[in-house]
Amino acid sequence: MDREVVRGWDGFVDLVLGGRCAGCTRPGVTLCGGCRRLLTGLTPFRAWPDPSPPGLAPPTAAAPYAGELRNLILAHKEHARYALARPLGELLANAVRAALEQRRAAWVCPVPSPRATVRKRGHDPLGRITKAAVRSLRRQGIDARTADALRVVGRPDDQAGLSAERRTANLDGAFGLRSRWAETLIGQPVLLVDDVITTGSTLTEACRALETRGIQVLGCALLAATSRHRTSGS
Repeated sequence: MDREVVRGWDGFVDLVLGGRCAGCTRPGVTLCGGCRRLLTGLTPFRAWPDPSPPGLAPPTAAAPYAGELRNLILAHKEHARYALARPLGELLANAVRAALEQRRAAWVCPVPSPRATVRKRGHDPLGRITKAAVRSLRRQGIDARTADALRVVGRPDDQAGLSAERRTANLDGAFGLRSRWAETLIGQPVLLVDDVITTGSTLTEACRALETRGIQVLGCALLAATSRHRTSGS
């Protein structure tokens, strides 16, 4: 979808919804100046789930999953507020930079959603945000490239409301590697990206799918982390 269509769609949404910020609901545009400044002022942190599942690569989140950021993520994901992809992508880029530490290059691999979920929403929220993040990183001189390397191969149930143990069992074998990426990613710096980390079960299974094919995962970069995590400087 090109930028003119995105702007037209968001203008339509603002008209229908009364023109309110998706983050704080103040009257105005899709993202007000205050919420935009909030996003640019966040500091990424290491966000290990508690308990942390074995096999999870170090997770770095841009912010806690709460308040205005939670609203923005949900508005983009569930209500197709496409104009939020760029600021959320820039936020994800901050988490990627922190996860990379001193490295200046990486393959950025989004965790895929089931096709049925994408069809229901009418778009691929994480894919859109990941592309925006990669563009932001490349503007900053980091050789970031998108690796659409994973696919959903199982039929996991909705994770909402499941315990950590049931989430892990639900996702067992959920992801597979697209064969064309196998040789490309071996020996390369690879980061997994997702929107929110809760128990870490989804990211752990994504790590397993890559590492069983010889692809080492440096870490995970997230827009946000829920309250069940241990924080440390990143």
